[in-house]
Amino acid sequence: MVQLAKFSGVPVVNALSDLEHPTQIVSDLFTIQEVKGRLKGLKLAYVGDGNNVCNSLLLGGALQGMSIAVACPAGYEPNATILREAENTARSAGGNIDVSHDPSKAAKDADLLYTDVWVSMGDEASKEKRMKDFSGYQINPDLLKLAKKDASIMHCLPAHRGLEITDDVIEGKQSIVWQQGENRLYGAASVLEWLLRQK
Repeated sequence: MVQLAKFSGVPVVNALSDLEHPTQIVSDLFTIQEVKGRLKGLKLAYVGDGNNVCNSLLLGGALQGMSIAVACPAGYEPNATILREAENTARSAGGNIDVSHDPSKAAKDADLLYTDVWVSMGDEASKEKRMKDFSGYQINPDLLKLAKKDASIMHCLPAHRGLEITDDVIEGKQSIVWQQGENRLYGAASVLEWLLRQK
């Protein structure tokens, strides 16, 4: 995608790459704003793989002055360069970044709990190892109890129920996953509209 953008005469939108997923996060931030009425000062706990979604959540949340707490198994941390950038941005915007291996620590007093699949596209060869490594990194009722009483549940979909998230949580009253999914259309459209308005 980077090479395509380098030689393209028109804008190239990174809708999804192995490193980042910015259009997802535009939609996610819009959803959080709709549900919580603000972004700045909120704590979002991301539990799972430090993948492209996690990387972009760090950057997007930091820009908005949010506190992002990531809990992932050892060896699955977010990209180090992106993490440093997010930490610097968060300090300037009044937010905070914390990366640990402890889902309970991340979820404590969180306004939002977010997860993604344990095995992303392209990682299928390591599925068996990942299933073992990510055991315990699940959003379930016990983890939800550690968050704020009005915490919202997010997932970028598709979800593997019973793995990274339990069925009762994704279908529960605190889930905003379906609203989040609908907003992906509006988020992507807003990026395209913004690009069309640039001169």
